[in-house]
Amino acid sequence: MKLQQLRYIVEVLNNKLNVSATAEALYTSQPGISKQVRMLEDELGVQIFGRSGKHLTHVTPAGEDVIQIAREILTRVEGIKAVAAEHTRPDQGHLNIATTHTQARYALPDVIRGFMSKYPDVSLHMHQGSPEQISGFAASGKADFAIATEALHLYQDLIMLPCYHWNRSILVPPGHPLSELKKVTIEQLADYPLVTYVHGFTGRSRLDQAFNQAGLKPKIVFTATDADVIKTYVRMGLGIGVIATMAYEPNKDNDLIALPADHLFAPSTTKIGFRRGVFLRGYMYDFIERFAPHLQRQVVDHAVSLRDNDAIEKYFKNHQLPTY
Repeated sequence: MKLQQLRYIVEVLNNKLNVSATAEALYTSQPGISKQVRMLEDELGVQIFGRSGKHLTHVTPAGEDVIQIAREILTRVEGIKAVAAEHTRPDQGHLNIATTHTQARYALPDVIRGFMSKYPDVSLHMHQGSPEQISGFAASGKADFAIATEALHLYQDLIMLPCYHWNRSILVPPGHPLSELKKVTIEQLADYPLVTYVHGFTGRSRLDQAFNQAGLKPKIVFTATDADVIKTYVRMGLGIGVIATMAYEPNKDNDLIALPADHLFAPSTTKIGFRRGVFLRGYMYDFIERFAPHLQRQVVDHAVSLRDNDAIEKYFKNHQLPTY
């Protein structure tokens, strides 16, 4: 059994059983990967992948167990390399972050500016995507950290630490009837066409829950993953906007009025996650604390020692998180 073979089976799964795509990602040949996978299956005496002709069709039950352990082994191997680098080049390395547009655009710039100033020899890369893509980046090791709010069930294989709570604002043009009200009700909001986030992005589920609980259906006429796009279409008069409060910039958005909506929608919680068993470099701890100051090294280490995310949730239950 070779580490290369373990890497191949993990990457085949990461590439949705497409051996050609796997070969391209690993800069090797398709026949070479197929041969090594067959050799590993012959050595183990089990099929890792089901086949139809030359095509892989599914992962077998035995294959699921083998690939899970292979992931853990490869993570440990990367950890050994990280330990060595921490002792020889503590301020050099790379950091890959997977997150949504809202986090990348509004929550992270100051954090990244300070981080890069302190660690100029750390190469930082941002991967933006949907919750499914973000979890995939982190689970496969393509991202060191996943920063997410929605679809947290997708991140059960990661250690997820709560960073902050946030809520939404209603955006209207000057003179809009809602701007004259002291407090907008969900019934009043339901009377207008809404421009907001795509389902599954940036706390959209809280909006749907609020309308469902009131027995109402929102008139959503346009959705986008990007708050800047949402603001553009509010300016065009397509509807009123519902966006993350952090995405409203008074100096740049002074042609729009932001009305508080925290009384309408339950707050959302943004979390940062990483794979179990991964070795966190010193600069990684620093990044986490810059993003969420309560997540100091000893707090992170204690959370890592807990058995699962339910235990982590209980541990942080009495922590006072910042709200934006």
